[in-house]
Amino acid sequence: MKKLESVNYKGFIWPVIIGLILWFMTPIKPAAVPVAGWHMFALFVATIIACITRPLPIGGVSIIAFALTVLTKTVPMEKAIVGFGNASIWMIAMAFFIARGFIKTGLGRRIALNFVKAFGKRTLGLAYSLIGVDLILAPATPSNTARAGGVLYPIIESLSQSFGSDPKKGTERKIGSFLIFAEYHGDMITAAMFMTAMAANPLVQTLAKSNGVNITWVGWFLAALVPGIISLIIVPWLIYKMYPPEIKETPNAKQWAEDELSKMGAMTLPEKLMAVIFVVALVLWIVGSFIGIDATLAAFIALGLLLLCGVLSWQDVLHETGAWNTLTWFSVLVMMAGQLTALGFIPWLSKTVGNSLHGMNWILVLVILIIAYFYSHYLFASSTAHVTAMYSAFLAVAISAHVPPMLAALMLGFFGNLMASTTHYASGPAPVLFGSGYVPQSKWWSLNFVLGIFYLVVWIGIGSLWMKVIGMW
Repeated sequence: MKKLESVNYKGFIWPVIIGLILWFMTPIKPAAVPVAGWHMFALFVATIIACITRPLPIGGVSIIAFALTVLTKTVPMEKAIVGFGNASIWMIAMAFFIARGFIKTGLGRRIALNFVKAFGKRTLGLAYSLIGVDLILAPATPSNTARAGGVLYPIIESLSQSFGSDPKKGTERKIGSFLIFAEYHGDMITAAMFMTAMAANPLVQTLAKSNGVNITWVGWFLAALVPGIISLIIVPWLIYKMYPPEIKETPNAKQWAEDELSKMGAMTLPEKLMAVIFVVALVLWIVGSFIGIDATLAAFIALGLLLLCGVLSWQDVLHETGAWNTLTWFSVLVMMAGQLTALGFIPWLSKTVGNSLHGMNWILVLVILIIAYFYSHYLFASSTAHVTAMYSAFLAVAISAHVPPMLAALMLGFFGNLMASTTHYASGPAPVLFGSGYVPQSKWWSLNFVLGIFYLVVWIGIGSLWMKVIGMW
């Protein structure tokens, strides 16, 4: 090694300054907050800011945050290390490995091509077909980045090129821009529909449980079903109207898909095994709460079967860096967020905000909290980091304001995904799809702003009424 790795030292400036200011404000902290709780708050805020300024990748930031948390004696090592044993986080890691099976075997690509073959005569139909693939994969792929980036983006790229749509040639608007942006939102919606469709959703379940709300896989799905289907139907059409492709008819797509499927040949044994194990995992996630198998165990079983059958090798598992990266930084942030509660900061904040909203109608309180939660995402480069930082506090405030607990827990859970309708760095799929060059930043932000309003209206309005109809509050 002759050259040091690149470090963005300027990215440390704001986290350090703000962290130190908060730390040394301890003498004038609110009396109800313990010293350790305030110190934990200072460290947590500095860490979240560092996740935004990115002096190091988020994994590196989390390791430094972990070391400082223990070094300052804010949290003892035996409590800090507990975060790495969180079952929900391990389920996420397992799911990365399962997603690798879809990509490695080619099953994900085969599913996508069959949808294109069946529904791809028009550009709008093509978008619906691709989103349909996302919908099928979503329940068993808690990495929405893996779905959008690993499975569907290569298909969209190939389709776009086959129609002469290439940002390098200035022809991105032919078809590619529309398909990229439609898939981004389709992936976002499917992530909101299933508890196992995005990394932060199981965390929502864990945080909700700590607030006395027990969310099941089936309960989440049923609550999201109607607003989710409405969104899946209307959003691609809205994008089609606001950001129309130049090519509206795609008669060649069917032939292209047939040619690609012909090249793939018949389903291979690995694909068949992957399909069977996928169904096993899905069934276990659906019925697990009734037979005593939680989501994490179901994911372990699925991975074990993939290894046992030879679909994946242990080297595949070791090389799935996204899983190990997520396991590292997520564990640290979850530990820190948990300690904010354990050390008294979150209870104080919830009580304070709850008192400020005292006397307000609970519906108004819920709307205010969700809007604040949604638009604060402009400050975050990760949906998971945002959920970790704010979900528990906002849920506690909602419950203290007499919002029905299940309604509050699920609404905040849904918008932990839908708030990605903001920036080009809002979630894992965003940098992948935006980075393809098909959609300029100005369009990405402006279209997301309009669609964000749509999500707020549909999911709060229709979603709340639907949950009332099915007796969830």
